[in-house]
Amino acid sequence: MTTVTVGNERAGVRIPCRRRFSVWLLAAALLMACMGGLPAAADPVLGPWLPLFRGVDHLVATNESRGTDFANLSVAYVLRMDLTDPDLRFLPSPRIENYGPNFRETAGMTVSRYVKVQGVQAAINAGFFRPGEYYLPEGTAMAVNGLQISRGESISPPSFDKAACLLMDEANHAQIIATNWPPGPTNGVWTAVSGDYPVLVSGRNIGRQYLGRGGIHDINPRTAIGLSGDQRFLYWIVIDGRQPGYSDGAWDYETAGWLLAVGAYDGINMDGGGSSTMAIEDVTGNPRRLNRSSAVADSGKERTVGSHLGVFARPLEGFIHRIAALADDDAASITWQTQRPATSQVEYGPTPELGFQTSEDATLRVSHALRLTGLQPGTGYYFRLISREGETRHVSTDQFLTTLSFFATNEVVTLTNLWRHISAPQSDASWTLPGYDDSAWTGPDPALLWVDGRSAGPNPDVQPKATALPMDSGTGFPFVSYYFRTRFSLAQKPSGATLFFTGLVDDGAVIHLNGQEIHRLRMDPPPTPIAPDTLASGFPCEGDASCLDEFSVGTPASEALVAGENLLAVEVHNYNARSPDATFGLALVVGEAQSPPATLQIEPGAAGPVLTWTRGGFQLEQASSPGGPWSPVEGPVLLSPYPVPDSPQPTYYRLSK
Repeated sequence: MTTVTVGNERAGVRIPCRRRFSVWLLAAALLMACMGGLPAAADPVLGPWLPLFRGVDHLVATNESRGTDFANLSVAYVLRMDLTDPDLRFLPSPRIENYGPNFRETAGMTVSRYVKVQGVQAAINAGFFRPGEYYLPEGTAMAVNGLQISRGESISPPSFDKAACLLMDEANHAQIIATNWPPGPTNGVWTAVSGDYPVLVSGRNIGRQYLGRGGIHDINPRTAIGLSGDQRFLYWIVIDGRQPGYSDGAWDYETAGWLLAVGAYDGINMDGGGSSTMAIEDVTGNPRRLNRSSAVADSGKERTVGSHLGVFARPLEGFIHRIAALADDDAASITWQTQRPATSQVEYGPTPELGFQTSEDATLRVSHALRLTGLQPGTGYYFRLISREGETRHVSTDQFLTTLSFFATNEVVTLTNLWRHISAPQSDASWTLPGYDDSAWTGPDPALLWVDGRSAGPNPDVQPKATALPMDSGTGFPFVSYYFRTRFSLAQKPSGATLFFTGLVDDGAVIHLNGQEIHRLRMDPPPTPIAPDTLASGFPCEGDASCLDEFSVGTPASEALVAGENLLAVEVHNYNARSPDATFGLALVVGEAQSPPATLQIEPGAAGPVLTWTRGGFQLEQASSPGGPWSPVEGPVLLSPYPVPDSPQPTYYRLSK
């Protein structure tokens, strides 16, 4: 690619660079690095680069050991963007619509929300901003500190104390400059964001010069931006912190070490701390956070920030391509192509963490077809494809499908149902049994049952609020756990039932039916024991129950249903002991399978007859007589249409699961 070099004009853009460093501090840093008696450097453990979008790869890195270069336990999340890809476009936070003379230039929002609102495929928090309140309502006008340019429009002027910049022209020719103060000309600059200071300059780690200065230079979560020496690759890196046992954070020199490890040559420290967040657009079109924000770990909420950097990217078409999926109620057919002969395997599951996989088909082929069986009807599944050629393992981007639902349904619990409830810890499972005496509990009261102790007041998007729950007077926060019970009746026990749940739950829950645990929502999976002080492993939406949880439970869990009266018992757990709110409401629909037969049709085609069918999870079989024997059509053939080959003998076809 044509690159922009320091202080020179390329492609019609002049990007100035003024690098000023303290000579004695740099010398001191070099002296520290050369001192004897220090432990040997510890190499980070880099995961594989996985493609997310065309021109955008992702990896996760850790450093289990300690050494000169990495003193703290850290987990780093990295995006690498190939600036030679002509379809990559970058978007710093644009100017707010009602911009006025008060220098509040952008609309504050979480990084996840920025992905959704702007339609970018990935985003991070970028520069510093004011006011320094972290949970302001979305859309609050904010002021960016330091130079920011979005699509050629000046959003924020340069600042002497936030002068380390990433500058790019419209063709994505990029430079990182160590200081832009006094400010240089910005003619031709299309994209600019500013950090606080450089940590990596021309391949040299200068981060040790900041040791001892305190504040931002202490061990913190970090967001940093780097650029490769040939200016081809732009790196975004988020280092988690303030979570002992998982990730402590990083010094400045460790941030530079991570940038060097992934391929950067120059790098700057951006806004960090609890604001450090990296999010992408997932296959459902919704944002998904890649890292574990310390703000979320502490409060259950992602911070509202005033400066973001997003990227638009095309869907990936690489070694694995032409992906097609067709679902039935309890199975799905998946086909794909590879550029060269390779093996076939599918990883899948109801969440982005997947959790299941097919056995590997070791047959080398370019046309691949596999079936997923044992799925739950009416349920969404994430999946990714794996094809291995020799020692090279190719992995597709995440995909998504939804199984069909053929059910006679009966809503037995509504979202505003009446529940008995208690906040006192329940130390054994007796409270989940139908015969348990809950007459001392409060209620029955209608859902949503809720508590919210935020000074700004309850989130108005969490509706329909009905019954207030008590706070823990000992802590001033909601209780870690709340307990709920309700009853419903069935005329008879359904055969092969699936339980469809829709809820507004903040944060996690364990669901019991007639004394049997049947599902965990954002709680550590079985056999992990659940105690009254057990914290949830996640939270809904952006921290509030403002969007529906939808999930289903099939056999054998649904076998706990009985004819007559049934008891549904739910315990709700907060993500954090200092979380200010909790919410609960849960609807239940009992579905009884009534699956119609699949239809196989023969239709005329341009070159002869063609077989078609419209449901997935089936395999096409053939025989020379109606009585068989039947054998799979070579392929295997899982999706229609199928052109019927010429044959001198009659051939019979059928679909089989």
